[in-house]
Amino acid sequence: MIEVHQLSKYFQDLRLGKVYALREVSFEVRPGEIFGLLGPNGAGKTTCLRILSTVLRPTEGRAIVAGFDVTTHPTQVRQNIGFMSGNTGIYDRMTAWELVEYYGRLYGLPEDLLQQRLHEVFETLQMGEIRDVLGAKMSTGMKQKVSIARTIIHDPPVLIFDEPTSGLDVLVARALLKAIESLRSQGKSIIFSTHIMREVEKLCDRIAIIHKGHILAQGNISELKETHQQPDTEELFFDLISRHETLESQDQERDSLQE
Repeated sequence: MIEVHQLSKYFQDLRLGKVYALREVSFEVRPGEIFGLLGPNGAGKTTCLRILSTVLRPTEGRAIVAGFDVTTHPTQVRQNIGFMSGNTGIYDRMTAWELVEYYGRLYGLPEDLLQQRLHEVFETLQMGEIRDVLGAKMSTGMKQKVSIARTIIHDPPVLIFDEPTSGLDVLVARALLKAIESLRSQGKSIIFSTHIMREVEKLCDRIAIIHKGHILAQGNISELKETHQQPDTEELFFDLISRHETLESQDQERDSLQE
């Protein structure tokens, strides 16, 4: 469902020249799989996800989402994805039902199908009690449910979650993760971006560890821990980043000596 081939994104800086946010990133996400994109802040996770959702154009490489190239067929890509981040806003003056209904219309759902999907989604996410609650009156947990509902209202085959639990308390985060887990059972291809190790271990089928725009390793968590001889995901994460930092420092030192 998602194929990323040698994807790069750089920006021009007057002093530094090319500054890479992503550098030759490649991975794939299969149907019925949660693929974790794990990295510290500034690693390139959000840049990658913005390219996949057609908000940014890649500088080099290709990305195919649901069979469509993000560069040449952005409209079709947008019709086949749902995107949710931790800082998505909710309109204060719209009820939960009105807001999700509004997004369904933005996606062009026919009215009869839209009403059917609204009832299905509100039942699945157990949102009946907040149907008529205004955004201004919603708790954080309610807002997150509404955010998920509007992400999946058009029943997209591909879902992208960019640090969706950021700033949430433990109970709300747990409920959100369970909702995402249920979407995997429906055969969705899901990218889950985070820097929280316990979420990765609980949720993800495979992961890619990204740092400074580079994918340092990817695969099944158990296999990665065994390959790199690390006892847990956190140690694996820090070991790979530490090695990358050391190699980068050595390269910079070598370049300065050559100059």
